[in-house]
Amino acid sequence: MKRRVVVTGLGAVTPIGNDVDSFWNSVKEGKVGIGEITQFDASEYKVKIAAEVKDFDIMERVDRSTGKRMELFSQYAVAAALEAFNQSGIDMSKEDPFRVGVIVGTGVGSMQAIEKSEQKLLAKGPSRVDALMVPKMIGNMAAGNISIVLGARGKCTNVVTACATGSNCIGDAFRAIQYGDAEVIVAGGCEGAVCPLAIAGFGNLTALTTETDPMKASIPFDKNRSGFVLGEGAGVVILEELEHALNRGANILAEVVGYGSTADAYHMTAPIEDGSGAAMAMTYAMKEAGIAPEEVDYINAHGTSTHYNDLCETRAIKTAFGEHAYKLKINSTKSMIGHLLGAAGGVEFVVCVKSILDGFVHQTVGSTESEEELDLDYTFGAPKHCDIRYAMSNSLGFGGHNVSLLVKKYEAKGGTAVGV
Repeated sequence: MKRRVVVTGLGAVTPIGNDVDSFWNSVKEGKVGIGEITQFDASEYKVKIAAEVKDFDIMERVDRSTGKRMELFSQYAVAAALEAFNQSGIDMSKEDPFRVGVIVGTGVGSMQAIEKSEQKLLAKGPSRVDALMVPKMIGNMAAGNISIVLGARGKCTNVVTACATGSNCIGDAFRAIQYGDAEVIVAGGCEGAVCPLAIAGFGNLTALTTETDPMKASIPFDKNRSGFVLGEGAGVVILEELEHALNRGANILAEVVGYGSTADAYHMTAPIEDGSGAAMAMTYAMKEAGIAPEEVDYINAHGTSTHYNDLCETRAIKTAFGEHAYKLKINSTKSMIGHLLGAAGGVEFVVCVKSILDGFVHQTVGSTESEEELDLDYTFGAPKHCDIRYAMSNSLGFGGHNVSLLVKKYEAKGGTAVGV
């Protein structure tokens, strides 16, 4: 039998807050973290805005030697993991370290390390390239660095599925605990790719908006949407086997009850037009949870503010939920923090847990008017206060990756809802 899996810790580094409390307060206020690019001179680029992390210093979380050996994506991941782990209250001295794992991924790793090393190679020759370029750059080092900092010696992997990375990592951690591979797994996604190469590449792909007004740039499901805004940060959670959590007296925040993962098998960057792949991921997640579509209260949509994503995801929701699609509360956190690529699913999972705990569905900020086929309730205009028992988080990635995670309000024996 599959074991039950619960959430006992949350961590986040985002463009609107470098910890969960700051981030969530900004979400409730509808704060937008998008602005002019400051990490390099973007005056010659078509795209001039991004959603950057502000006032972040990894040296406040780890010693200087450790921090200097990590690129930004790893720094964000470690910071979020430490926050989540501290909230969970897990004492590693009382744990079997081989039963505590890490599954944290990044979509692209460090493009900055590649940029800097290439420049140094051309200017000064091969002997001057940083000897740590490779271990700093490669995507698995987020998970590796978290493992080292925490002393977690169990299953340690990273999933790379572009913008679905964070959600696949959480889903795979869920599976690993269900089937006994670990008692605790640190799971999520991270990204730190606001740099010339990324802005040029995504920009030339016409995936990024060229809008310069931060309040009009990332407007998911709005008829005037024109592309996504590149963001950065990390979202990391602690998943734990239920009995393990109960035995140590943990504060349980929510329960993970469903995971669906499919492929479109259609196009490198565009979603399949009928949304069938994403619809099946949502259906699989509900089937695993053993619930009817009518029981889902809220969807945190992938909602990138690109024409095809928002349209095809809407079609997918209608296919998976039928008439209930019109009763669902739907929003997109990307309206405030842009698209965090590999970190998006991790941060949006944090939003789902906080939404359940607070009974709060945030506004899709900046979006005001949808178009004919986009006729669902995308939470335009104002947030909503309501009871949420089941929340779903969707992530869709280049390559046709579709992921849905289903989170439930945790109920102790006897049906009493708990959590803080």
